[in-house]
Amino acid sequence: MPEQSAESRPTLETVAARAGVSRATASRVVNGGEGVRQALADRVRQAVEELGYVPNHAARSLVTRRNGAIAVIIAEPEFRIFSDPFFEQQVRGISRELTVYDSQLVLLWAEGPGDYDRISRYLGGGHVDGALAFSLHNDDELPAVIDRVKVPTVFGGRPGWAGAGTGVPYVDCDNRGGARTAVRHLAALGRRHIAHIAGPRDQTSAIDRADGYRDVLFDADPALMAQGDFTVDSGARAMAELLERRPDLDAVFAANDLMAAGALRVLREAGRRVPDEVALVGFDDMVPVAESVTPPLTTVRQDIEGMGRLMVRLLMKVLSEGSREAGAPASVIMPTELVRRASA
Repeated sequence: MPEQSAESRPTLETVAARAGVSRATASRVVNGGEGVRQALADRVRQAVEELGYVPNHAARSLVTRRNGAIAVIIAEPEFRIFSDPFFEQQVRGISRELTVYDSQLVLLWAEGPGDYDRISRYLGGGHVDGALAFSLHNDDELPAVIDRVKVPTVFGGRPGWAGAGTGVPYVDCDNRGGARTAVRHLAALGRRHIAHIAGPRDQTSAIDRADGYRDVLFDADPALMAQGDFTVDSGARAMAELLERRPDLDAVFAANDLMAAGALRVLREAGRRVPDEVALVGFDDMVPVAESVTPPLTTVRQDIEGMGRLMVRLLMKVLSEGSREAGAPASVIMPTELVRRASA
């Protein structure tokens, strides 16, 4: 179809005339309203298709009171967002699900306190219908910012910040149960000195995974635990510390795949064969990481993309029911599973 000028572009009145209905009826069909007989709705949709009608966004917003946009807020530095496959997978799931609802994704990141005013102004300015926020830290001010502007929000990850109530909708995986599965698998292989590379102490996913490790090894030597921050380099540093403190270790559970990849590199450099001498298990099952290392990584799978999709569905439920308070759905904990490859 040739490009149309503003003057020749079909209007809602043109659509109504072609379909033989009133303008109000055509408007209800175009804007997703109910109460129109199926035969009439089909005629309006056919007229839209024949005329190449494109709804005016501003006019549509007045009718639906929606902007057709959702903010996705990631509380991490920019370099983490574009270098960590976890964020890529979760944003991909969110983006794909938003297309089902004909909504646009607006990506925001909060690298530090200096970003909170900017995000507050944007959210409070009525630019988006709701927000999805994830990778929050327990001392993060972002939840308070969101609460002040009263934007309906669904969080990724179990809330751990002060004042988080039971009514805060969120999507998470069974971090603690998945960690228990990983450690039990290593113990079943006959490993006696199982170490843990933990994630950041201020994120609930890392806390829950460390707790899962302790559930199985409640009397583990503290020297078998080292701290990381979910990056490859931190996993390498933690692995070096563990080998220095406990050279007799024969297994490692890392709290994510990136740290496991860093640990694997250090084990190889130290001449420790995986899995013969040291068995290794990660968490996430980020395939670009898990299958690119040698040997391929045994890991705990969480459905990262699926969690992104589910966050969108929960938010749309909140929006359709009119308010965050009245429509807050039950939060969801998704299952995990062990994916066995060659590292353990």
